[in-house]
Amino acid sequence: MHVVWVIANEPSVPYFNWFAAKARETGAVTFTFVALYHERPKMIDEMREKGFDCYWIPFDASKRKRSMVRALFALYKLFRKLKPDIVHTHLFDDSLPGLLAARLAGVKGRVITKQDTTYHWYYAPAYVRFDRMNNRNATHIQAIATRNREFIIEKEKAPAAKVHLIRHGSPPEIMTAATDEAIARLKKQYGMEGRIVAGTVARLIRWKGHHLLIEAAAEAVKKYPQLLFVWAGRGTPEFKAGLEAAIKAKGLENNVCFTGWIERKDIPSFYRCMDMYLHPAIEEPYGFAITEALMNGVPTASTLTGATDLLVNYQSGIILPENDSAAIGSAIDYFCSDPERAKRIGEAGKKSALHENSFERMWAEQIALYHRMKNF
Repeated sequence: MHVVWVIANEPSVPYFNWFAAKARETGAVTFTFVALYHERPKMIDEMREKGFDCYWIPFDASKRKRSMVRALFALYKLFRKLKPDIVHTHLFDDSLPGLLAARLAGVKGRVITKQDTTYHWYYAPAYVRFDRMNNRNATHIQAIATRNREFIIEKEKAPAAKVHLIRHGSPPEIMTAATDEAIARLKKQYGMEGRIVAGTVARLIRWKGHHLLIEAAAEAVKKYPQLLFVWAGRGTPEFKAGLEAAIKAKGLENNVCFTGWIERKDIPSFYRCMDMYLHPAIEEPYGFAITEALMNGVPTASTLTGATDLLVNYQSGIILPENDSAAIGSAIDYFCSDPERAKRIGEAGKKSALHENSFERMWAEQIALYHRMKNF
């Protein structure tokens, strides 16, 4: 079985590497990878090392429409050459040209993983019709969480029988590979020693809810002045400047730390520095960081961004209503006021994540879907 995976705007994707390694080990599927990116992506060398081909199609996200048209023709030619059984797309920018090209090229199996669904609905409604076009061009639609599946069916009007739930998974041996040395180094580097650390790992964009964290922090530090909100992630200079201005206006300069990019190898150790993890994203399909935090036993409070599949409220985590800074403040107080209780919640969340979001489970369900598609 030959499956082509297509991704846009990413030079390297961790779970692409995990799937390639597992495919090489099992021989269950032959992958070909295609990266739509503005410069030669790291993925080319990563996949060659694992014995799989990776093609690069230049793609300039700042000239989106033109790049999509060029990608459509390039992908059509590639699919006609490769004649794969299945084409699998993952984000909007690769799905719009990728699924149409696959359909025109006569590829019978076409699946889209809806990783960025909801964005257009709330922030760019004119593009919702293209989300629906992608759903029509796909023979199968892959939802990554229960709420994500419900949204695709209810809002995007996709046929329920066409939508399959496969939760994102992570290899625990990678996600929990913390070291004492790295923990000590990160704590010192970002001033976490002797502080109550509330961490967040997310791009600096509005739908991640950092503005809500600022409002919650302003109240929380009155009761717990040793709180330190540590935010890992990058964003535009303009957006970060807006957050910094809001932090200064609230007098929180000593209680918020922007770390910027954290190296992937240090991510498990970074989570182990936290006393709690906060994820107040607004209408996000799924937060990968939730699984990562939970696998490391960090007490977690999150909105319903995939968390419905993992969290039992106040047992394995805290489920936050969206756009509610007061609820975030209450969760912070709940964790801070009883550290032992918070620890028990973290352990329950860890057990849930290891069961529901293991990579082995994701792999088995993905391969099973491919076999159903091939016989569709």
